[in-house]
Amino acid sequence: MELGSLFLILTVLIVVGVYLYAPFMSKSRKLSTDEMHKASALKAERDRVISSLQELDFDFKLGKIPEEDYPPQRAELLKKGAEILRQLDELEPAAPTRTAEARIEKAAAAKRADSASDGAGFSDDEIEAMLAARRKQHKSKPAGFCPKCGRPILAADNFCPSCGKSLK
Repeated sequence: MELGSLFLILTVLIVVGVYLYAPFMSKSRKLSTDEMHKASALKAERDRVISSLQELDFDFKLGKIPEEDYPPQRAELLKKGAEILRQLDELEPAAPTRTAEARIEKAAAAKRADSASDGAGFSDDEIEAMLAARRKQHKSKPAGFCPKCGRPILAADNFCPSCGKSLK
């Protein structure tokens, strides 16, 4: 064998050895079943706190909650969420770049943005027009029968709803 091929084989063996030995060198800690259940419960509680915070903000904007009651309730929810995040960090240590309060605020804002983007595409008038058109469509009576399959069709239909034959 040539010297170059020996170096190539040696390099491949070293790379494969490092790849196979890497899992043994990692210092990540595996969670036990009890810890996994506790982490799952804490994550569910965190989601409930975030939802409660989002609902509190929404109710305050609607005027359902008095201005003097809003700040203490919000602070209490933030404190509870921060405590849950601290407990989660103890179970699953990660690089904490922000405080727990900032993380819960960010999560609540993200949920708020998600729910706001769900129905933000249409105005009330457009929605009412779509509802009226839909109601009108449902109230139309059969205008005849399909020449191909014999099923009833509506006057507004361009195609048979069951077989797809063109009606016009």
